Amino acid sequence: MLLAFKLLFLCWLWPQALLHGNIFHNKKKQPEVPIHNYKQQGSRPYMKMKKLDSTKSTVIKSEQLLRIEEHDFAMRPGFGTAAIPVGIDVQVESIDSISEVNMDFTMTLYLRHYWKDERLAFPSTSNKSRTFDGRLVKKIWVPDVFFVHSKRSFIHDTTMENIMLRVYPDGNILYSVRITVTALCSMDFSRFPLDTQNCSLELESYAYNENDLMLYWKNGNDSLRTEEILLSQFFIEEFNPSNGLALYSSTGWYNRLYINFILRRHIFFFMLQTYFPTMLMVMLSWVSFWIDRRAVPARVSLGITTVLTMSTIITGVSSSMPQVSYVKAVDIYLWASFLFVFLSVIEYAAVNYLTTLEEMKKLKTRGKIPVNFNTTQAMAFDGCFHDDEIDLTPYPEVSITTDGTERRNSSINLPAEGHRLSRKRSLKQNVSYIMTNSHIIDSYSRLLFPFAYLVFNVIYWSLYT
Repeated sequence: MLLAFKLLFLCWLWPQALLHGNIFHNKKKQPEVPIHNYKQQGSRPYMKMKKLDSTKSTVIKSEQLLRIEEHDFAMRPGFGTAAIPVGIDVQVESIDSISEVNMDFTMTLYLRHYWKDERLAFPSTSNKSRTFDGRLVKKIWVPDVFFVHSKRSFIHDTTMENIMLRVYPDGNILYSVRITVTALCSMDFSRFPLDTQNCSLELESYAYNENDLMLYWKNGNDSLRTEEILLSQFFIEEFNPSNGLALYSSTGWYNRLYINFILRRHIFFFMLQTYFPTMLMVMLSWVSFWIDRRAVPARVSLGITTVLTMSTIITGVSSSMPQVSYVKAVDIYLWASFLFVFLSVIEYAAVNYLTTLEEMKKLKTRGKIPVNFNTTQAMAFDGCFHDDEIDLTPYPEVSITTDGTERRNSSINLPAEGHRLSRKRSLKQNVSYIMTNSHIIDSYSRLLFPFAYLVFNVIYWSLYT
């Protein structure tokens, strides 16, 4: 009876044991690695198992593969030996802006460094490289290249830092970074806006001189590549790399790389904004030569308007340019044009004054006004004293003699018989003739001003283009 009871109890426990056994075996076990415990139990160390964190296994594998913890990456590769060669490769993405006022330019580029660090060599059966982001860069040695004469620079960080590190099994390294830099460009504006500017972006190691680090262009002239770059005010005539040495008195010689580019300015914008309006203002000032010399308000207002407009153009151009101590090409053109406009106003002032003297002289001759009459008071009302009864024609009066021949009334004494007639007048006679015939000044100005301005333009454009 007791035996039968035991058999029934075992039959009831058997299914329960099978159920719990399957659940236990289906549970996933964490991998365990043996570690040494240096506490001695007797004469032998005992082994203890420790579970690994599965979320950190990849990082640990990479760092272990490159043996980062085994080396001091604060020191350059091959410390104490020859200088480590670091190749540079640049791809210019864009030239964002060029400022004449600040004398600088802003450029976005891909800067790539190539060097070999045997401390990062790793075994590989497939000979494939490994690529990492900026997190691993902070744990190894990288070249400390900086931009000479830079004002501002930053590494792009959207959506992550634009940094790439590629490590090859033999220890060769490619380190690429995307940077925007604003650097100084010493510009010469003596031919502005018909100028050509030479700018350069300079790269150099900050801490390592030529005895520790040698910078060089990775592929010679092919190390500098550019995409199609279009600028609003400039043509890019040339892009070329070069190298040299820079001396610092306290630290020695440093390798320096140059990214040189030549910019030629578009002239069409300045032709529309500066040169054409200036030409039109000068030509507009010539209109006063065809206006009656007695129309004082018309000629004065026209002259003042052109002078003020030229002043506005000169001020607008100067405000958009740096305050340099030399004369620019555009300054020469603007101030010469301003001189032509100003002279047209002075020309009318001379015509007006001589016309007044001419009228006063004729009135005194006819006895209509006293000899001591004040001419200044007569001009105070409208700027020019005149009498409508006075004929200011330049031709002398012609009278008919009794024998039917014409005789001109002239104060010039005719030469006696036997004397040769001379058509040349002395300078004093020419000045006296012009003063007594003021309208001739307008007649001459209609030809002299356009001719002189044309000659000036021919000389100006032949020198600066």
